[in-house]
Amino acid sequence: MITVALAKGRLAQKATEILEKCGLKLDELKIETRKLVLYDNSGQFKFVFVKPSDVPTYVERGVADFGVVGKDTLLEADRDIYEMLDLKFGKCRMCVCGYPDSLTNAGGILKVGTKYDKITKEYFGAKGKTIDVIKLHGSIELAPIIGLADVIVDIVESGKTLEANGLQVLEEVCSCSARLVVNRVSLKTKKGLLELLEKIKENI
Repeated sequence: MITVALAKGRLAQKATEILEKCGLKLDELKIETRKLVLYDNSGQFKFVFVKPSDVPTYVERGVADFGVVGKDTLLEADRDIYEMLDLKFGKCRMCVCGYPDSLTNAGGILKVGTKYDKITKEYFGAKGKTIDVIKLHGSIELAPIIGLADVIVDIVESGKTLEANGLQVLEEVCSCSARLVVNRVSLKTKKGLLELLEKIKENI
């Protein structure tokens, strides 16, 4: 059996569509349910639904053979797994955002609000900039508005929330999209997994 780790929502929906193109029958995954473990029609594939940030952990530990996760989550998690494929959906950008003059007006230590503290430290560290990372979990855009942070590092899709609050993209850290990640041992030991990866590659 091959086990797949997915996060419920748009990534799981898109991943399901690709897997169906590869020949999997996934009727159970289309039914509204609170179950956290589901199977394909053949019983050869098991799907476990976890928080997005936990997908890399499940794959690294071998509880899942492969998973689908955003590049942002992958970079932040920094797990010992193979990033095999860019699935070409869920596209967005990781950006430094704030008021137009936020970076130039900041003092010696830049206050940065973000939930991506590892990515943020690496990005500004490479630029030789001393920062104070303020870990946040929601409404990141609020931080510069009320003076908690000089800038934020966050995912930007349309940019409409930034615009509505007088903020803008100041620098782009990296581009992100959904990635297929694989457990190192599973890749070497499960023949069916290699065959499926080839089919997925043909259907993205």
